[in-house]
Amino acid sequence: MRTHILARRARRLAVMTGAALAMVACSSKILEVETPDVLSASALGGSLGATTLRNGALQDFTVAFSGTIDGFVMSTGNMGDEIQTSDTFADRYFTDGRRQTEILGGATNTMYNSLHLARSDLGAAIRAWTATKSATNAAAKDSLSELYTMRGVTENLFAEAYCSGVPFSNVTDAGEFEFGTPLTTAQMLSRSVASIDSALTLVTGNNFKFFAQVSKGRALLNAGSYAAAATAVAGVPTNYKYTLFHSVATGRQQNGIYNGTFVAGSRYTVGTREGTNGLDYLTTPADPRVPWTPSTRTGFDGTSRNLPVEQKYPAQGSSVVLADGIEARLIEAEARVQGGAQADRDAMFALLNTLRATGLATAIAPLAASPTSQTAAVDMLFKERAFWLWLTGHRFGDMRRLIRQYGRAANTVFPIGNLALRPSDSYGTDVTFIIPFPERNNPLFNGCLDRNP
Repeated sequence: MRTHILARRARRLAVMTGAALAMVACSSKILEVETPDVLSASALGGSLGATTLRNGALQDFTVAFSGTIDGFVMSTGNMGDEIQTSDTFADRYFTDGRRQTEILGGATNTMYNSLHLARSDLGAAIRAWTATKSATNAAAKDSLSELYTMRGVTENLFAEAYCSGVPFSNVTDAGEFEFGTPLTTAQMLSRSVASIDSALTLVTGNNFKFFAQVSKGRALLNAGSYAAAATAVAGVPTNYKYTLFHSVATGRQQNGIYNGTFVAGSRYTVGTREGTNGLDYLTTPADPRVPWTPSTRTGFDGTSRNLPVEQKYPAQGSSVVLADGIEARLIEAEARVQGGAQADRDAMFALLNTLRATGLATAIAPLAASPTSQTAAVDMLFKERAFWLWLTGHRFGDMRRLIRQYGRAANTVFPIGNLALRPSDSYGTDVTFIIPFPERNNPLFNGCLDRNP
């Protein structure tokens, strides 16, 4: 990870401190005016400072996940089959075409850097909160639990998106930079589960408990621990939601999915049946889990026309669900089908139809017939997951799991052939994001350990 990304706040505080000392020596009254929107280093101490760090770290995560047009939801959707690029910049259409290189920069660096900034700041907020808040206060415990869960979610997202070998570097509270050693995918997932387990030892209220449960289930599912994942999510109500809030107030608070797909001249568009293997998301009439409308919208490239418009996030202030009870039910269904018998397939089928009856305000028509083979059962389950979790940052990880855990060939899972919006380009073979070149500033890092799914 680039030192300047993680050390940004430490340097900013050092600059402010130096500027303050210089102002003391100045006699001009105008230079003594305080800057009300910039915090001094001393302001970040104590209980109020811990709250400030906590709020900033949680917002850093929201920005990294869904707050920019190149955040986790958009970038992984672009590499997968949910999103296509209507752009002219190589950093975006190389990702769309599954041809990653270390030196692309731009959008490929944005997701990596912003996830690391969130992870590092969440760690700093955890330390500050632990040092200043009462351990016997239920509200303080729940807030600390939320920070631990969010850090675990961030660690899991690295495992879902990137090749094996991501280092988790840090800036200490003293402002010193500590380079991280490259972690395998399994190690990242273990870190994620450990962070969330810390959350579960603290939590007192159901809202943050359910958030931790679903997040742990997601990480365990990625690790192939199906039964443990189902146990982790037991008791989470189907109607539960942990939501990331967006606002029109500032650019930092806006919904990046909307900004990237909804407006004229956007860099991205939602896709359907992308590259032969992509799922048929944009059905007519629209599936209520995948709302969209046709339009005459043109993309940024000026040649991509009549682009469909997603209606899941119809405004800059649209909220994004990060974890919910629907995901808990899908995890339970996947755990059940692992038994491999027809009775297990029938049970999975029943769970999926129960979710169709109860997951939305208006029931969806039930699936027609229980699958009679494991291949058909996995197909049904993953299509249901894709539709229920559309544009929530799950699909790319699921596509990798189909290869890693279910033995599917990559060219039957990921888009292949020529790109619809760039017909002169063909898809490559990447199934992971590559770690960007600036990470080579880390002397312990020498590139991806492997590019396996």
